[in-house]
Amino acid sequence: MSDARFEDGGDKPLRLKALDTHDLTVISSLTQDAVFPASEMTWDRKARRFALLLNRFRWEDDANVTGARRQVERVQSVLSIEDVVAVKTQGLQTRDADTVLSLLSIAFEAGLDGTGRLILTLSGDGAIGVDVEAVEVLLRDVTRPFIAPSRKVPQHD
Repeated sequence: MSDARFEDGGDKPLRLKALDTHDLTVISSLTQDAVFPASEMTWDRKARRFALLLNRFRWEDDANVTGARRQVERVQSVLSIEDVVAVKTQGLQTRDADTVLSLLSIAFEAGLDGTGRLILTLSGDGAIGVDVEAVEVLLRDVTRPFIAPSRKVPQHD
């Protein structure tokens, strides 16, 4: 049996789970430049789950777009973090539900015995710190891809 290849996913919806920092790197790269309104961020204390509904740029399709001269796409995805004990924000105006946030990366700062903090870095010096008992992050596409409103691949200096 061989490992899955990136190309194996094709146009199928993503459904990934990260249980360690190596897996988290993959999810972080696939959610880079995802945008979401502050109103689509929720923490369910009872279920110990923090979730975001993202408009994710389809980085996995970028090579096909470039070669075929197709339109670039986004897809709505749910990013769910399990075993959450606390959520803290820095530099965000969470009271304004219309504020659109842009996710740049997801990293993990280890604590004791598998605990730690997931850091969701946002553009504009914002961040979300999610304290967890263990790394368990899920990324699941929930809509069909659609043409990106900007019609451009995100660029960074």
